[in-house]
Amino acid sequence: MEVKSTIRIRAIDEFDYNDKTVLLRPDINSPIDPATRKIANYNRIKASIPTIRDILDKGAKLAIIAHQGDTLDYQNLIPMHEHAEKLSAYLGKEVRYIDDVCGPAAQAAVKALKPGEAILLGNLRYLCEEISTFENAVKLKAEEMLDTYLIRSLAPLFDYYVNDAFAAAHRNAPSMVAFQELLLTAGGRQLMEEYGALSTVMKAPRSPSVFVLGGAKISDAFGMMKQVLQNGTADKILACGITGEIMLWAMGRQLGSKKERFLKDKELHLFVEPAKEYLKEYPGKIEVPVDLAYEKDGTRVEIPVEELPREEVYMDIGTRTIEKYRKILNEAGTIFVNGPAGVYENKIFEAGTKEIWNAIAEAPGYSVIGGGDTVNAASRFIDLSRISYVCTAGGAMVRFLSGKKLPLIEAMEKAYEKK
Repeated sequence: MEVKSTIRIRAIDEFDYNDKTVLLRPDINSPIDPATRKIANYNRIKASIPTIRDILDKGAKLAIIAHQGDTLDYQNLIPMHEHAEKLSAYLGKEVRYIDDVCGPAAQAAVKALKPGEAILLGNLRYLCEEISTFENAVKLKAEEMLDTYLIRSLAPLFDYYVNDAFAAAHRNAPSMVAFQELLLTAGGRQLMEEYGALSTVMKAPRSPSVFVLGGAKISDAFGMMKQVLQNGTADKILACGITGEIMLWAMGRQLGSKKERFLKDKELHLFVEPAKEYLKEYPGKIEVPVDLAYEKDGTRVEIPVEELPREEVYMDIGTRTIEKYRKILNEAGTIFVNGPAGVYENKIFEAGTKEIWNAIAEAPGYSVIGGGDTVNAASRFIDLSRISYVCTAGGAMVRFLSGKKLPLIEAMEKAYEKK
């Protein structure tokens, strides 16, 4: 299925970069092994390569700026030597690391670039104006960011700005939204693909459109659910995990004091009232589990929801629910998935997630998955090439599908209007 969208962002093919200096902002923020302090997963680094190669092949002088970690993610806040090494390895040519964000060493390195050369500048998060606490406290508009150290130091050195960081599209930081005010701007390959795929899910889905919502982040699931039900995007919601349990509770099914106490301790019972509203306002749209699984004496036990409550902790959907959901997925025109069906890390409770993923892989519809936990779960059970599109974004994807504006997209569209 082709991605249909009306994306108002310039593509990188629209400009001639030969002998021009280009500033690229990808998202190569990667998980770090706490024991070794080395990168644990190179997916985002690999995903940035097509855009980097494209720009260099066009004869550009390329400087890359990116972040790693944050004040709220301090254990991952490290220099980016290894990122440059991996970029070089995947690219097949050197990406030199400059351990300076935008100071004299960084500026000198940019000025010394020759066509076809690339450098990676220091970790953006070493600048106070790029960290989330600054963003949340100061709340600058893009045009007010032109006086920040980053923009004042780097913008005069470049002809073009390319953003390939949809995964950070929810961030209102200078590196994400301010260069567009001054430089000719384009979207990288990954940005265009991810935004295009999610736009297809939201704005031009092939019917029936099915959303599989599970996992532990129930606030994400309910944010997306509200939006896709209100705007008519979703024909069906398949509720799994805690989302499914909340829906059952909202329907009047008592889960048992042990499970209900757990949900109350986590303040997840607050979602029961919204669940009741959605069930009432959108009858027939939300499918809920018909059986659940729990562990007893080391073995898996399944119980029909008609036999609730039980004093157990449910960790997966049951076999009847799997088959019910499989039939719906097989008939879907568009499928979006966020979150696993159960506690798949435990062998006893992997069946729901495993079988749902296999059903999605076998389904003929256009499928999009996103979010770190979702992708990890999928890669454990299926070849990801069987999914139409795998989105690297987490927070940005959830916000987009929840109908919230993304600062990056607004900045890119504003730049598009500049003729």
